[in-house]
Amino acid sequence: MASALPLPDSFLCFLEENGLDPSIYSIESSIPRYIRLKPGCEIELSSLEEELGCNLEGVVWLKGFFAIPPHVRISGSDAYRNGKIYGMDAASGAAVLALNVLPGDHVLDLCAAPGAKLCMISDLLGGLGTVTGVDVIRHRLTSCRTIVLKYSLGDCCRLFLADGTSFSVPPPASSDTQLSQSAESAEVFEGWSSKRTRRERRMARKSMVAPPTDEPELIFYGRSAGVVGRRREEIFRSLTDVDISGYDKVLVDSECTHDGSVKHLRKFDQWGWDTLQRRVLDASRTDGLDQLQLKLLSNGFRLLKTGGSLVYSTCSLTVTQNEDVVRRFLAENSSAELKDVEWAEDWPCTSGKIPKTLRFDPATSRTSGLFIAKITKRASHHDKS
Repeated sequence: MASALPLPDSFLCFLEENGLDPSIYSIESSIPRYIRLKPGCEIELSSLEEELGCNLEGVVWLKGFFAIPPHVRISGSDAYRNGKIYGMDAASGAAVLALNVLPGDHVLDLCAAPGAKLCMISDLLGGLGTVTGVDVIRHRLTSCRTIVLKYSLGDCCRLFLADGTSFSVPPPASSDTQLSQSAESAEVFEGWSSKRTRRERRMARKSMVAPPTDEPELIFYGRSAGVVGRRREEIFRSLTDVDISGYDKVLVDSECTHDGSVKHLRKFDQWGWDTLQRRVLDASRTDGLDQLQLKLLSNGFRLLKTGGSLVYSTCSLTVTQNEDVVRRFLAENSSAELKDVEWAEDWPCTSGKIPKTLRFDPATSRTSGLFIAKITKRASHHDKS
């Protein structure tokens, strides 16, 4: 069966090289769009259906998510403008749910853009704990900031412009953490303001991408994100310099070729398929992509506390970017252990090519494609001694 999308020869070649059947894209027009309803807005379901002009079909295996026809646009609705709903694929919601975020957790979203997962994490925290979002592209991270502010989910959130492969800022320090005294003139963070400092404006002009050797740039923080009232040295201390336990949960939704994302591929039908070749399939980008993914996964694991949980995911269907990356990571990290994903037996997904990993795909799941691996950190022999 041919694909409904006019896939170019270069993409068909990519699929063939990776053992992927083009027919999985033949049902793209029948895959619904998914939205997440902000908690507390359930009583408005009937009025939301009337406003959007369609039924909201509850996703039985994923609380708070609803399926709507793919042609329905939510951006013009009052519900969207007022922050009651946001678009998010159900498979992406499953990746967040796999983390088992609990109120009070300190969560790291190492590849935070475009921000929907960040919003869901904030929802699950329920105002307790913190979520730290990191991205290397400035305009993508500012979009995250816009989203968390729009949905009033930024109170426990902080956002860093930084390279996820080297990011080293630990979770917010507890209030009783004692650090060395600074000079009276040391900078103390007050409440965040949209008015940027001269230093921030200079850095914004300097580059749209965070240089890997520069100190991370804090571009947003909420009142309860562990920043207000703290000195710069308390926030920007390094994991390698301070004895800290790390983050409770880490999400590494890694950069990938997006070949499993139906929504992403639909955009190229509008932008022109030559754009796909330039942005996704160009050898200068794909060569070494698996190495980037391994570095992101490895650094996320380094920032995870002992006993914590990490989820590695991509919206690619290839083995190279998924199982192969996980295999290499496990071979290099004796304290890492793959874990079963709670609730997965009720999810419309299949097993990956490594036990305990999961795969969503358009044909099986009626979602975009997504790979999920859940990893925990065991105590090392050194820790036990």
